[in-house]
Amino acid sequence: MVLMVLVFMVLGTWVVMAVASEIPRISKEELKSMLGKPEVVVVDVRTLWDRKMSLKQIKGAVREDPGDVKSWAKKYSKEKTIVLY
Repeated sequence: MVLMVLVFMVLGTWVVMAVASEIPRISKEELKSMLGKPEVVVVDVRTLWDRKMSLKQIKGAVREDPGDVKSWAKKYSKEKTIVLY
C-alpha cells in the first residue's frame, strides 16, 4: 500500500500556501507508526476526482471536503494530532 501524505491543502490563495508551507510533514513510515492511536485523526482531503483516480485509502481515515474546511475543522479536538492527506 502506497501512502502519500500531504499535510497542506491547496486552496488557491498565496496566503493559504504561505501558512501551509509552515505545517510539518511526515513520512509514510511515521504515519504507519501513528495509525490506530486514539490521539491521531487521519483526514482524507483529496478532491473527488483524486479519490476516483486512486483505489487506495488509508484505513480509518475520515473523508472531509477540502473546499469547506471551516465547516469541519472545529469538530476535531485541538488535543488530537491531525494528519491531512
